[in-house]
Amino acid sequence: MAIDGTVKILLVDDNENNLLSMQVVLEDEGYSFFTATSGREALRVLLKEQDFSLILLDVKMPIMDGYETAELIYQRDKFKDIPIIFITAHDYEEEAMFKGYQAGAVDFIRKPFKPEILRSKVAIFAELYKKNQLLRQQEERLKVINNDLMLLNQDLEQRVLERTIALENVNKELKALNISKDKFLSVISHDLRNPLTSLLLSSKSLNENLETISPKEVKMFAGIIHRTSNKILEQMNELVEWAKKQREKTTFDPARLQLIKGIDEALELLKSIAIQKSVKFDIEVPDNIYINADSLMLRSILQNLVTNAIKFTPQGGGTVEISATVANAMAEVCIQDHGVGMNAETRDMLLNNSTSASALGTDQERGTGLGLLLVKDFVAQHGGTISIDTELGKGTCFKFTIPEH
Repeated sequence: MAIDGTVKILLVDDNENNLLSMQVVLEDEGYSFFTATSGREALRVLLKEQDFSLILLDVKMPIMDGYETAELIYQRDKFKDIPIIFITAHDYEEEAMFKGYQAGAVDFIRKPFKPEILRSKVAIFAELYKKNQLLRQQEERLKVINNDLMLLNQDLEQRVLERTIALENVNKELKALNISKDKFLSVISHDLRNPLTSLLLSSKSLNENLETISPKEVKMFAGIIHRTSNKILEQMNELVEWAKKQREKTTFDPARLQLIKGIDEALELLKSIAIQKSVKFDIEVPDNIYINADSLMLRSILQNLVTNAIKFTPQGGGTVEISATVANAMAEVCIQDHGVGMNAETRDMLLNNSTSASALGTDQERGTGLGLLLVKDFVAQHGGTISIDTELGKGTCFKFTIPEH
């Protein structure tokens, strides 16, 4: 069917009078006619024009009859859907009709044809053609609609995926912020509790024994209070900066540090605690070891491990030894005490357990149990490892590695 809706019909007959007669009978129906006087000419018309609705094909023609013409037409896929009505002057013998249907005919009209029969049969196939074309158009529209729906569905799925990913990222950020908050509180708990305890003990001694202690002892306690207060203030300021960096997602900020200097700074606040238990520090760390570390994390690692070493060393128990070696581009730091030690089960629990646990120290010192969790996390962020060498009654060595610079 043409774009404007006209039904195109190809009339094929070797007698031009027959062609004219068929056009006259059908002209009032609004059809568009193309004619051919031979099978070859009919094939040429079909190759040149498109969208024929019907072919009226004479059977008896010279050179190539209607049956041969029909077979050649239907050899091409694009012509297979065009219905062919044979026009024949012969009787409707079964053999002839079978041959016609075998060639692809949909109907026969006998010559001389009756105008009513011709108009009626042509009208039927024209209407069928129109309905088939409408169905095809609807199928095409459905394909377009289905394709649009598929694209909309894909777009919706993509948006849902993006929204899901965005929500997951928000949840991760919230979890990270919550973890950062817990770490911050843990750092405050572990890094400031013991210095504050020392400060309180020194001020308590001054307050209770002011009339009996010597000026030298007063000066000593005042010095401890002054140094500890300054260090606590300095550390609080650093912790505030650290918390600010966490909000800005720049928590981990490694830089080139001299290891011995980092150790000295970390131990400054712990000296007064060590004095309370008559514990000394023995530092065997070469000056030429430089590491790539976050200074605040390094200090927290050292303070936690040294605090534990003091905690589990008996009163007057001797020395906490801090040493370091370098191998495979990693500095290994060992913090050795000669205190109560631990059994293999406790050691494995400390290394493998992700929950917090705390035991009382030798002077009943309390802890939150978060110190070692913090240490393991900070060491891991540096790409290092942590291990424990220990023996009951003989002491413990906590070892951790950190990248050399």
